[in-house]
Amino acid sequence: MADGRLSNTIVAASWLTLLSILAVVIAFATPCWLETDGSLDHPKFVKLGLWTVCFEDFQERLRLYEMRFSGCRWVLDEEYQIIDYLVRPQFFIAVQLFFTLCFMACLLSGGLVVLAVCCMDDEREALFLRIISGVLGVAAVCGTISVITFGVLGDSRDWMPDYDHNNLSWSFGLAATGSILLYFAAILFWVEGRRENKRDGFGFGAPPVGYEPSSQV
Repeated sequence: MADGRLSNTIVAASWLTLLSILAVVIAFATPCWLETDGSLDHPKFVKLGLWTVCFEDFQERLRLYEMRFSGCRWVLDEEYQIIDYLVRPQFFIAVQLFFTLCFMACLLSGGLVVLAVCCMDDEREALFLRIISGVLGVAAVCGTISVITFGVLGDSRDWMPDYDHNNLSWSFGLAATGSILLYFAAILFWVEGRRENKRDGFGFGAPPVGYEPSSQV
């Protein structure tokens, strides 16, 4: 790819990678994974993302403290420590962990794609494409685990107040979309990597790179 000639597969895979990264980054940063449906006049719970939660005059259910919570804050805010058991149950910590891994793998894959398109020489191209495919695959699996876990447990009656008025929202939808696109991008890079491997001499009868025929007497 150093010569600037990109196959249609590489172009499609690169665009899919870009779209999936955008979806994952937006989902990672926005506070709309779970949201009230708007039918209540004064909902205690408003919306929640991976790192932000919004309440309106909410008091923790055990009534151990008189403090009431209003507005949007970081989930690890010091004042939220008394309701950490509610805001961050075990399943939500797992969602945060796996989607953070997905987010980091997406950023890494984006950098690798730029290197592959701009700087990679032909001799190592096949290996590099497979590395990109592997990183995208890891991101896709981590994203899928977090999305499925949140989809199953995020709207349960044992978590946020007014559970019957809470719905999965658009940030969650972007997370799911990004995770799916990551699979397609990973597959395309793997296919292209295998194709390049064959072009290098392992599938079409051409000698391997670096092979020099012996001189004949």
